Amino acid sequence: MVDTIPSYEEMMPSVLKVLVDGQQKPLKQVYDDVAALYGFSEEQLALTLPSGKLTYVRSRVGWAKTYLVKAGLIQQPKRGICEITNRGREALASGQLINNDYLSLFDTFNDFRSSHHEQSTDQGKVERYASISHNDNTQTPTELMAQAFSALNSALADELLEQIHTLSPKFFEQLVVDLMLAMGYGGSQKDAGQATQYSSDGGIDGIIKEDKLGLESIYLQAKRYRDNTVGRPDIQAFAGALDMHRARKGVFITISNFSKDARDFVTRIEKRIVLIDGHELATLMIDHNVGVSTRELYAVKAIDSDYFAEE
Repeated sequence: MVDTIPSYEEMMPSVLKVLVDGQQKPLKQVYDDVAALYGFSEEQLALTLPSGKLTYVRSRVGWAKTYLVKAGLIQQPKRGICEITNRGREALASGQLINNDYLSLFDTFNDFRSSHHEQSTDQGKVERYASISHNDNTQTPTELMAQAFSALNSALADELLEQIHTLSPKFFEQLVVDLMLAMGYGGSQKDAGQATQYSSDGGIDGIIKEDKLGLESIYLQAKRYRDNTVGRPDIQAFAGALDMHRARKGVFITISNFSKDARDFVTRIEKRIVLIDGHELATLMIDHNVGVSTRELYAVKAIDSDYFAEE
């Protein structure tokens, strides 16, 4: 029965078609409209992934939407809202087959899938944005699983940054403190709450203990920029704020990026200032379970050689 449901690539034109009227539609309506367009039966709509928590139709429509957004054929003006773009209209009008090959004509999609941003693993380098090929027989199931895990986390990271951008600067400052606590810094949430009272104190957004005894403190700066690159002047101002507090260590966090001059500057000063950009922030939040929860767990099992060892 599952093979009667189109793949996420095959659903891409349908997702665009239900948005071609130009209306902004919630994701649920997109799901419902695509299902109606295909005329799925109740049995098809009820089919769920092995976890039992998500239907195949919703999963595939959702991934089709994500890939179309990455290619710029759909935009999301608000969280959970979809709208077709001029690029999407042109794609439909072109008569070309809209799939991953077509989306690869656009740099934003290639950036999403490329291995330009890599992360280290014990087995070498794994692509940050993995491309999952269901017909590639050269890859082992373990390799496909690793790529799928990377792809899911990269999509989750993007969603985290979008969510953060919709929140207030005050919430972002508290999020930064919560992350530092989750990473093992500070003594307690009470300490962190007191630290955030420094939000208007000379460019300092928070102060947290480096260790549970409070032998030294780390000063925090949180900038909820989205498109503005944080430059050297911002980092110099933060370094000056550290001087005011006779502090030696600081963490500057943004959801955008840092310029090369900013990164070079922190390597040439005596103070220890760590710069965390949007990608690094989202990765740390995922790694330390801040703002995310576990949806599914897959246990990968192997032979227990000790059990089968005969004495």
